[in-house]
Amino acid sequence: MKETIEKYRNHFSDKRFWAKLRNHAHNIGVKIVYSALLLFYAYRRKETPLYARSIILGVLGYFLAPIDLIPDLTPILGYTDDLGVLGFGLVTIAAYVNQDVRQKARGRLDQWFGDYNEAELEEVDDRL
Repeated sequence: MKETIEKYRNHFSDKRFWAKLRNHAHNIGVKIVYSALLLFYAYRRKETPLYARSIILGVLGYFLAPIDLIPDLTPILGYTDDLGVLGFGLVTIAAYVNQDVRQKARGRLDQWFGDYNEAELEEVDDRL
């Protein structure tokens, strides 16, 4: 898995990340958007070490890559592989997802989704 993630690092950019989330947040769903935001904000922490940042870049690069294992346009299954890769990344760098990271991610969700099912976020948080 680590080797696969490494090759996707060059697909990540702030501009592409925000564009994908802004344009597709509702299609992607709260759980996947929240997972991606947690990784992004953990990446921005000064305390996050280089090895963890490298993992985050690879995971978010996979999320942004135009071609992945299951095409994102495939109904229902399209983002399943993304959720798995994002989950792997989160569990791997969980020590760098603090309360500040969670608050920033939830603040962005409030802007995009307004009212959402809190239980979906708790599912993600419980894995960390």
